[in-house]
Amino acid sequence: MLICGVELSGSEAVVCLLNLDMGQFSLPENNVRKITLKKNHTREDLKQFQASFATFLAEHDVKKVAIKERMPKGKFAGGAISFKMEAAIQLMADVEVELLSSATIKATLSAKPLPISFAETGLKVFQETAFVAAYVGHLAK
Repeated sequence: MLICGVELSGSEAVVCLLNLDMGQFSLPENNVRKITLKKNHTREDLKQFQASFATFLAEHDVKKVAIKERMPKGKFAGGAISFKMEAAIQLMADVEVELLSSATIKATLSAKPLPISFAETGLKVFQETAFVAAYVGHLAK
């Protein structure tokens, strides 16, 4: 099954596609690394972001999205815009969305470490969190 890992940062959703089948994973060819919410953050902008994200998922036949959850408060708290983007993704039809806490990610990686180092994936450095979210999302079935 193909899964999309997501890290929400500022007004961008950093994405990574991962296919895991019988313990073997592959990274499908994909030119999209980020999906951006326009700066005004109006209702129409949110609808456009949701439509762009849905189109991206449909083009790649993704049925599950794993989002690294942001802290609602504290030093590493997520911004209001990222919570709007998260809601827009969660409300999409025909896709399962799972939020992964830092504790869940850490525990899962401790039990089942990544089979290769991130550097070997060929992904951009800023996609690492999305890649890890996709990996953990696969294991959290």
